[in-house]
Amino acid sequence: MKITEEMVDYISLLSRLKLGTEERAKMTAELEQIVSYMDVLNTLDTQDVEPLSHVFPIQNIMREDIVAPSFSREELLKNTPGGDDEAFLVPKAVEG
Repeated sequence: MKITEEMVDYISLLSRLKLGTEERAKMTAELEQIVSYMDVLNTLDTQDVEPLSHVFPIQNIMREDIVAPSFSREELLKNTPGGDDEAFLVPKAVEG
């Protein structure tokens, strides 16, 4: 596949990049190399290769959820410097 400067202009528009004339020419050449390498990869025989989602085996490292009793609201709020019976009270940070 031949990469044209129009394609590079379209890609730069999608990626919101402003490319100068020299950068556009360089990007055209680099994308051409990438696409030609993909063509080389397409010639490889992958008939007996199992598709992978990751290069190495992935396993879940999360622990199982355990339902446990929680603290009461009163107990959580009893040592707060400022608060009422419902929530923490903090100074206003943004003027409205």
